[in-house]
Amino acid sequence: MDTWLIILIIILSLILLSLIFFIIPCMIIGSKIYNKQLVRKDKNMWGRFCSAPDNAEQVLMYKRGEDWYNQNKEYAKDLEITSYDNLHLVGQYFDFGNKKCCIIHQGRTESLIYCYYFAKPYKEAGFNILVIDPRAHGLSDGNQSSVGLKEHKDLLQWTKYMHDLGNESIFYHGICIGSATSLYAMTDKKSPSYISGIVVDGMYKNFYSTMATHMKYEGAPMSSILAFFTLLALFFHTGKNPFTLTPKKRIKKLNKPILMIHSKQDIFSLPKYIEELYNDCKSKKKLVWFEKGAHSHVRINNEEEYDSCIKEFLKENNL
Repeated sequence: MDTWLIILIIILSLILLSLIFFIIPCMIIGSKIYNKQLVRKDKNMWGRFCSAPDNAEQVLMYKRGEDWYNQNKEYAKDLEITSYDNLHLVGQYFDFGNKKCCIIHQGRTESLIYCYYFAKPYKEAGFNILVIDPRAHGLSDGNQSSVGLKEHKDLLQWTKYMHDLGNESIFYHGICIGSATSLYAMTDKKSPSYISGIVVDGMYKNFYSTMATHMKYEGAPMSSILAFFTLLALFFHTGKNPFTLTPKKRIKKLNKPILMIHSKQDIFSLPKYIEELYNDCKSKKKLVWFEKGAHSHVRINNEEEYDSCIKEFLKENNL
């Protein structure tokens, strides 16, 4: 047998073995992780209740958020829209009679109730407030979280709705995935000029890196590899590419003021990544570090300082 043929057979055998014993198992595991983490099984999942009842800080955030709602519920109005792909989406609008609106966008597993907690500084700064149930959360339709890949188009629809209601400018406040979603909306080709700026809390450079970090923290073996196959499943199920639509790539296109809030204790959206994003950003920018606070829990550990830095940023940029 010719040498070249022997080499070809060896190469093909190695490819087949890797396919059977490595790639296919990783694809199966990645698909299972995707279904566990990013697919809503029923309406009770990711509903309008505290997402982490065993976490004392999370419970306190919900309690204070509900207190804010009870103090302002006379201004609240339930709203609904139909998404570009025909999902029924719901939100809640607090009309304080102002000419500008802040839309607060949360991360995965959270309904609009979670966002009440972040509304206080914006009301004090003269904003109306919109909180929403993203697709597959709360009372909104849908069974998949696409980590902002589809949600940012929903956010643009809500933005137009707020403008049509008489708000002359729209401001975004995003937490975790909500930060990425808001950034994608602001840098989309269809983004309107009346979006005035953004605050991002705990933003990551791409969802792959934060998922790999989460999995490593939870003790998963081969976390980087499994995170890759999980995002591959996300791509197959949604038709949207999480490897090309990322904050790392979109931040370079931003041309509106941005305030980045980050905790040095964040073990999921690593501090070194927000520094990368800050350096890549060419628009007017400000980065505020907090010494204390887990991921998405910065404000609960630093309420006065958190609110003050937002109001100072708004004032500095005439927003």
